[in-house]
Amino acid sequence: MLITQSAGKFLKRKNIITVGGELIDFTVPIVMGIVNVTPDSFYDGGKMEDEKVFLSAVGKMINDGVSIIDVGAVSTRPEAKVISTKVELGRLLPAVQAIRKNFPKIPISIDTFRSWVAVRVIDEIGPIIVNDISGGTLDSKMFETIGKMKVPYILSHIQGTPKNMQENPTYDELIKDISSYLSEKVKRLTKLGVEDIIIDPGFGFGKTLEQNFELLNRLDSFKVFQLPVMVGMSRKSMIWKALENSPEEALNGTSVANTLALMGGADILRVHDVKEATEVVKIFCEIKATI
Repeated sequence: MLITQSAGKFLKRKNIITVGGELIDFTVPIVMGIVNVTPDSFYDGGKMEDEKVFLSAVGKMINDGVSIIDVGAVSTRPEAKVISTKVELGRLLPAVQAIRKNFPKIPISIDTFRSWVAVRVIDEIGPIIVNDISGGTLDSKMFETIGKMKVPYILSHIQGTPKNMQENPTYDELIKDISSYLSEKVKRLTKLGVEDIIIDPGFGFGKTLEQNFELLNRLDSFKVFQLPVMVGMSRKSMIWKALENSPEEALNGTSVANTLALMGGADILRVHDVKEATEVVKIFCEIKATI
């Protein structure tokens, strides 16, 4: 839900972030739509290389009720190939420029772990949200950069790197370990002047099937941060492996998982399928209205 009023009197309220002078309010959960301009992402890799197809997909998401478009130019699936900053920018910049030109009002998030990519995109199109799956672990300058650029930051939990994160993820106590990780990084970001932080517990990033479902079952543990919580489970292996099917067949399972995430306190659903996710939010809100 977008709020266009002046930010001033709302700054002390929780669950609100500011993107370029506009407020995004999480009083009602919102949907973030995934658009990958990569040839090798696990579900939609290679589908968005044509600009007309890409813009058509973005337009459909907007018509279906999306609140933020998240654009990624680097695959972070397990064992994904690492690409250069130059290649990432070559994919990402034209995509975000096309969105800004054709859909100027929709907030944009960029899925990147590189601070220089964030700087270049912000210089080109203005304030955006930076969605860093590495939680600053893959670029030591990321936190400092976000503090200087004064943009919202999605702080994700990850164990290891995309290349090795699924080899043998282990924890002493899953929720405690993730919470400790996030707490330390929230403190660092706050000291650097970052005002708008969203936390993502990192489904699929250094977690076994069982750990992912434990995380989902205990998602309400992260309410203690008093920050917006984003979940990204869309068509991931935690769903299709549990159902013994495939990413292409995992939409129904994704909707079930997203419903449980909302019941656990999620504020943002990051998804490939916006229409179905917005319907999940609507049903959830109907239930909440009766409490």
